[in-house]
Amino acid sequence: MTLAPYLDHTLLRPDCTADQIRQLCQEAKAHGFAGVCVPPCYVALAAQELAGTAVAVGTVIGFPLGYQDTRTKFREAEHAIEAGATELDMVLNISLLKSGQLPQAEQEVEDLADLAHLHDVLLKVIIETALLTEAEIIQAAQLCAEAGADLVKTSTGFASRGASVEDVELLRRSLPATVRIKASGGIRTRAAALALIAAGADRIGSSNGVALLSEDDATSSV
Repeated sequence: MTLAPYLDHTLLRPDCTADQIRQLCQEAKAHGFAGVCVPPCYVALAAQELAGTAVAVGTVIGFPLGYQDTRTKFREAEHAIEAGATELDMVLNISLLKSGQLPQAEQEVEDLADLAHLHDVLLKVIIETALLTEAEIIQAAQLCAEAGADLVKTSTGFASRGASVEDVELLRRSLPATVRIKASGGIRTRAAALALIAAGADRIGSSNGVALLSEDDATSSV
């Protein structure tokens, strides 16, 4: 199988440049990736580069720690949508979750989901599985589903580890079929990506997308 339709081609390093974002978009367009995920300051550039294509323009909200005030996240999301984002990857307020303030955490997701859906934009919620217990992963997944998230995403890529097969399997068991899963963080090989898809991931976030497709080509030529 080809991985291209599963891949969000990602560049979120703090030292990334505008030229690197242009290259990312050209690669996504050339290979038919599902989307790109770029820093908020480059959403307009990515939207311009990808105009007229089926490649989604994604960006991050409340990244990478998630504990910004809800109003800050909401305004950040508004700006991103105005700039041309068609998908938002929002970091859950993990502090609220761990403090037992589940209604507040859920309300934040619901507010962002309502805003996104008003503009036909997808909302993915990053729950940062590396920082959660199994019980908290289940709590977070159910909270996101009830609040209207379109996808639950495993990781920012900035924690101690990224996605694991076990995380994705647990999320798939905990979520309704209508809520999809994005696995991200540390996915550097075709084998790892395929294992996560087999576990239930619908999207793969990777900064290594072109190399993963090179493995596709190598496999098909054997």
